[in-house]
Amino acid sequence: MDNTKLFKTLAKKIEEHRPRTTKLLKEYGDVKADEVKIRQIIGGMRGIKSLVTDISYLDPFEGIRYRGMTLPEVFEKLPKPEGREYPYVEGLFYLLLTGEVPTKEEVLEVVEIFKQNRQLPQYVIDVLRAMPRDSHPMAMFATAVVAMQRESEFAKFYKEGFNKMEAWKYMLKDALNILPKLPMLAAYIYRMIYKGDVHIPADENLDFGGNFAHMLGIDKPYDDVARMYFIIHADHESGNVSAHTGHLVASALSDAYYSISAMLDGLAGPLHGLANQEVLRWIQGVREKMGDKLPTEEEMKKFVWDTLNSGQVIPGFGHAVLRKTDPRYTVQREFALKYMKDDILFKYVDLLYKVVPPILEEQGKAKNPWPNVDAHSGVVQWFFGVKEYDFYTVLFGIGRSIGVLSNIIWDRALGYPIERPKSLTTDMLEEIAGIK
Repeated sequence: MDNTKLFKTLAKKIEEHRPRTTKLLKEYGDVKADEVKIRQIIGGMRGIKSLVTDISYLDPFEGIRYRGMTLPEVFEKLPKPEGREYPYVEGLFYLLLTGEVPTKEEVLEVVEIFKQNRQLPQYVIDVLRAMPRDSHPMAMFATAVVAMQRESEFAKFYKEGFNKMEAWKYMLKDALNILPKLPMLAAYIYRMIYKGDVHIPADENLDFGGNFAHMLGIDKPYDDVARMYFIIHADHESGNVSAHTGHLVASALSDAYYSISAMLDGLAGPLHGLANQEVLRWIQGVREKMGDKLPTEEEMKKFVWDTLNSGQVIPGFGHAVLRKTDPRYTVQREFALKYMKDDILFKYVDLLYKVVPPILEEQGKAKNPWPNVDAHSGVVQWFFGVKEYDFYTVLFGIGRSIGVLSNIIWDRALGYPIERPKSLTTDMLEEIAGIK
């Protein structure tokens, strides 16, 4: 690993970055960056600026930026497999780790590393097969990841004598072992639960996204759907539940296996990773109410107003940070317009895109009336035959692991300490508010 371009580039970047963190701590550690309000303390720490990541940033008007690049720039600049429209997922991992757009040669080096490390150990398959077949796919996924903890190079490194400055190298080794296995795990779980336990061997000629589509048994262009899906879900700053959980667990010097398994557990929560399937279920319900026909704009407007006036929300619209259409939605919309524009569910998504934002603006309650990533992603998966709702969060988990692993490698490179925020009692808050 030490001789790869990825390792050498990352090592150079880390050495250049460490003095910046050291200077901020030593010379500017007492400079205030934010003020905390009681509603933020009680309300899940929302919006409190208390984490550091250079991997991604969520801009309210430009959407997610990976290493300073917008999603359109990422999709344009990252190298693509021959004849395909969407980039190598391996190239995104290189970008998130190093901050540099890789060349085709540098991407192919990572592709080869992933191919060498993607074989599932037999004991992991045995663990999966020992679980009840009605176990949730996310429970299987998280269990399989933590079962591999025995292979952690980081854990062995800690036992043998922990050197803080070298820790990132072993976290990288773990990441390069875990990440290639995630599509293999997901495909195995999918075929075992939903496809009669009939499995498709990996294709040694295919990349991360292409091989995943192959092992699921879905023809092109689903390989590009996989690449697109994993890339747009890869990271979303560090404050969301899954990313923050991975970061938090790793801050205790837990290895990447523990951290990613915990991340997946957080992602499985209905308020975080299930939104795409909830939106899809809602759209299918709307279609049923409309008698399986596409309504006119006026009919859809009436339905939306009736829904809002009854106290319900329109799922898939709005975002805690964004104040425009989610670029992750736009990426999927462009794909759908090319490959599935005649699909009835996409036509519903398209119609909602036209009528909902003006209505939400007129109603005046939503801070952001525009669609988010979840307004589209379930419909795309359904179109290509992935119709098992419970599996959608597994897909999300594969993508999100790319960003979380990149973050915890850098956490160890910069020596970030264990997280330990301070709690207050309700009495204390009442005193602060002047009501006690």
